[in-house]
Amino acid sequence: MNVIIDLCVIPMGTTASVSAYIAECQRVLEGTGLSYTMHSYGTNIEGEWDEVMAAVKACHEAVHKMGAPRISSTLKIGTRTDKSQTIQDKIDVVNDLLNS
Repeated sequence: MNVIIDLCVIPMGTTASVSAYIAECQRVLEGTGLSYTMHSYGTNIEGEWDEVMAAVKACHEAVHKMGAPRISSTLKIGTRTDKSQTIQDKIDVVNDLLNS
């Protein structure tokens, strides 16, 4: 099953700035071959369910390996069975409405 998720990883018990941890998670995602888009408060990831969930787990493992003793993540999950839709498709539909 194809899935689009919105993932926000929040390392806890670390410094006030979490950008180094987020950069490491982005490196993990780059290595997965999945399509993803970072935004100001998280990352959209799309692909097959098991591959996307494995990527979420790998992000957690990488951030823990950096020394974060605790991670709180939020995850929004969307699936469709009526048609195939990408992250960009969703953005394009709204932009088309804004430009009409």
